Amino acid sequence: MGKQFNSDVLVIGSGAAGLTLALQLADSARVTVISKGTLTEGSTFYAQGGVSAVFNDEDSIDSHVEDTLNSGAGLCNKEAVQFAVEHAREAVQKLIEYGVPFTREISSDGVENYHLTREGGHSHRRVIHAADTTGRAMETTLADRVKQHPNLTIYEQHIAVDLITGDKLGLSTNRCLGAYVLDREKQKVHAFRSKFVILATGGASKVYLYTSNPDVSTGDGIAMAWRAGCRVANMEFIQFHPTCLYHPKAKSFLVSEAVRGEGGKLLLPDGSPFMQKFDPRGELAPRDIVARAIDHEMKRTGSHCVYLDISHKPIDEIKKRFPNIYQRCLEYGFDMAMEPIPVVPAAHYTCGGVMTDLNGRTDIDGLYAIGETAHTGMHGANRLASNSLLECIVFGESAANNIRNQLKKIKLPAPLPDWDESRVTDSDEEVVVSHNWDELRRFMWDYVGIVRTTKRLQRAKHRIDLLLSEIHDYYGNFRVTNDLLELRDLTVVSDLIIRSAMQRKESRGLHYTLDYPDTLPSAQDTILTPENFMTLKKVSG
Repeated sequence: MGKQFNSDVLVIGSGAAGLTLALQLADSARVTVISKGTLTEGSTFYAQGGVSAVFNDEDSIDSHVEDTLNSGAGLCNKEAVQFAVEHAREAVQKLIEYGVPFTREISSDGVENYHLTREGGHSHRRVIHAADTTGRAMETTLADRVKQHPNLTIYEQHIAVDLITGDKLGLSTNRCLGAYVLDREKQKVHAFRSKFVILATGGASKVYLYTSNPDVSTGDGIAMAWRAGCRVANMEFIQFHPTCLYHPKAKSFLVSEAVRGEGGKLLLPDGSPFMQKFDPRGELAPRDIVARAIDHEMKRTGSHCVYLDISHKPIDEIKKRFPNIYQRCLEYGFDMAMEPIPVVPAAHYTCGGVMTDLNGRTDIDGLYAIGETAHTGMHGANRLASNSLLECIVFGESAANNIRNQLKKIKLPAPLPDWDESRVTDSDEEVVVSHNWDELRRFMWDYVGIVRTTKRLQRAKHRIDLLLSEIHDYYGNFRVTNDLLELRDLTVVSDLIIRSAMQRKESRGLHYTLDYPDTLPSAQDTILTPENFMTLKKVSG
């Protein structure tokens, strides 16, 4: 039998968003943090570029807002963009106070400042970074502080199964009361009850065969929120990072946007450049344009990859600016200071997600979503480079402030029902899970990838319907395992992506379809509503 754990705040996920919120609330609440793997394992740890914020006198809030809106292709929520950009510098300052070692430089007049780089879609140098491992520096710094705080309890190697709500328990009010969580090591499901539950589980790029994301990015928070009755929005907008290292053993190794920001050129196998044919900004065009251009050229030439060349820069400059990327490339036999390196696009970021307001509140009282799990409207149809870590820390803090103001008003829920597995057995057909996992990720890549068609989406929808039925039956009959839970969540999220893509009869931002190549004059969000959730409240800023 599982146990019952109590806390004021339950944070599901341990990336930049979840840990930022946890630290903000730890002095005034008992906070529990659930991490699917180790505390630091997640997309934040592998983020290379940095955090976009206005630090330069030549830059401005208005310019950062405009760049974000331009990248978002008409679908950004301007209020959310303005909110994030205006709070960017103070949020980064808090990271500096925590001890994140951002890279510094000494100017020609001998003054030391933080080094700012420029990435695709930005009109100024405004990306503050820690060499080329910004995410690692942020994540390890936040994790160290979390581990030291007496009010913070951490459960590593635990994966959330489902949210527990008033509706599910037949109560008169539908508030989120906690979650069922599987201890991956002991294979026991426990009930975690809490005044507030925060989904900070990251994105869902593992639905694709090729991705820059770690294995934990299986869309758990989005799927759980959908099953609980929350609306999701704009799930068709999956950002494919243009440049992941192409090598059979280089699993998920991303080559930062900053390489192009510092002068790297994209080349065909014959050494000829091609980006100027697609956009006057060349290599500094937004990610959707660069990824589509690479995809087009690979299909046109029959090449397995294209090449990224920064070898025209001084060797010492490359090693200093990109120490981690340089070293990792060497491990795979490529010297980026001497030769072009092979790259391909890969699924990278989920722009859509669980609908929230500027405080992270979802459609269900007591349930919040922050970071890549959430749809704040900040990213629109395409995320601007280095706005993701910014969103994590800004909205992590705003959600924490909103929760802090309510802590004393909300009582801890009554004890929750124990997880019931009296009618299930251990599976003797794990091959079903592994086979479905492989099939799902392959047809999502083939049919719902960088370039789409109506026929491809219909094929994907037919297959996802069969998988959903099969997995639902499997889930109802056998004890849950980590692989089954991840597959279940990936399948739900894949269905949301396909349904959203089928609804959009245009090409906009990250959604490009050959059947509707033009962009419609008015931009509309794609909002999906669970059929059985009839008591939606209006989410407002």
